[in-house]
Amino acid sequence: MFQHKRANKKKLAKMGRKLVTVANSNSFVSEQFRTIRTNITFAMPDQEIKTILVTSATPGEGKSTNVANLGVVFAQEGKKIVIVDADLRKPTMHYTFRLPNIRGLSNLLTRQYEMADVLHSTDIPNLFVLTSGPIPPNPAELLASKTMDSVIVQLIKDFDIIIFDAPPLLSVTDAQILSNKCHGTLLIVNSGVVENTSVLKAKLSLEASKANILGVVLNNYKTPLGEYYDHYYR
Repeated sequence: MFQHKRANKKKLAKMGRKLVTVANSNSFVSEQFRTIRTNITFAMPDQEIKTILVTSATPGEGKSTNVANLGVVFAQEGKKIVIVDADLRKPTMHYTFRLPNIRGLSNLLTRQYEMADVLHSTDIPNLFVLTSGPIPPNPAELLASKTMDSVIVQLIKDFDIIIFDAPPLLSVTDAQILSNKCHGTLLIVNSGVVENTSVLKAKLSLEASKANILGVVLNNYKTPLGEYYDHYYR
């Protein structure tokens, strides 16, 4: 019993680190996510941004954590948000929100279920999650299909903002395919870890797919202590 309780505490602590916007909404990091939200809102004043793709150059740069927290801060603003786990190779969003993943996006794309059968509500008001579902043998083909276009159209009708978590750009073509279907793309860059050449290749691949790059999020950047207040007001 003691070990079981300790395991649950570790699980909750891990989730808290991923969803800092829930665990500590007044923290500096949470404020940065709200800043990203504001920047996205004003990125294209003449065009409404409803579909946002989030990707990275390489694995392990924190794209899925950024997706989850961005979804939270948009929902906290009162908008109806859905996070779509479009990483049909190594999905993680169901772990973050502790949801079942027996069926999801892959089932929609193979027309096995309807949207109402695969959409999950969360403990956060206004925030929903469409998990990946079973990993298919042909992710790129499914994401490039006309059925995917229909799914996006339906989501746009039902939600204010749709945030897609996509695989890394330099690993597979999935993110390139989706970036062409979305209003805007965010590129997550892990500060001090990913090589500059990889980031440049990722940017070029997005440009080749005619993606609308909204900006780059520098993840895990350590602000020098003496620059903290200057950085805050800037």
